[in-house]
Amino acid sequence: MKNWKAYVSPLILLLIFEAVAVTLWLTKGNLFYLFNFTYIGFSISLSVFLFIRKSPHARRVAQLMVGLYMLVYLGLIRRENMQIEGFWYYLFTGVFEAATIHYAVAKIFGPLLFGRGWCGYACWTAMVLDFLPFKVPAQPRKKIGWIHYVTFAASLVFVSALFLAKVGHIEEIMFWAFIVGNVLYYAVGIALAFAFKDNRAFCKYICPITVFFKPMSYFSLMRVQCDHTKCVSCGKCKKVCPMDVDMTDNARSRKNGTECILCMECVKNCPKKAL
Repeated sequence: MKNWKAYVSPLILLLIFEAVAVTLWLTKGNLFYLFNFTYIGFSISLSVFLFIRKSPHARRVAQLMVGLYMLVYLGLIRRENMQIEGFWYYLFTGVFEAATIHYAVAKIFGPLLFGRGWCGYACWTAMVLDFLPFKVPAQPRKKIGWIHYVTFAASLVFVSALFLAKVGHIEEIMFWAFIVGNVLYYAVGIALAFAFKDNRAFCKYICPITVFFKPMSYFSLMRVQCDHTKCVSCGKCKKVCPMDVDMTDNARSRKNGTECILCMECVKNCPKKAL
């Protein structure tokens, strides 16, 4: 490799995840966390490595490796609800395990480093939606983002009601909530994609996790920035962005700035390498 410095970023990512893996393994005394975060870190680092090597399928590799692992292995085989309902469940029981650790690392504190990279490289809902044909939004963004807060509140009310009513077999209910919830997410996500001709319509208007992501990703260390000395204002980056982000504005308050999923489509399509 002639330019070895270009490969420092995937190595740093791997080391960060490995640090989390070892820390949780030693503090929780559970070897699973060593495997879990090592695997996820390796998957994402491999994706970044492939992106540097200009592979057209770089991001899809991470999406499938992490998404299927979270959905099939953790969700269906280990019967862990990794949706937001599972987070509320473990939070209410006072147990720092499974979904609470996942949310703390990937969706609450992680975005301070990686922004909404989870949405671009690991989300099992987006993993399926990104196979649909509407990769570039065909219509202007709708002003219905308030639905995020409705679904967020609904998930909290649902789990709270189970505890307040002292319903039995809550763990079993959480497992079925995971299955039913995913079916609904996929159904609504696919329907919205075809209705708005936008693969990421679910992410923009429905996904409850956005409530966690938006305030934290505002301060993200990892951001796509524009070199205005090279930029010729051709607008290609804005046309290919699935989340309608204005990448030519380096301010943290840029249009839809907290929506960036680090998919790097803007970087790949910039004719002047200004991003």
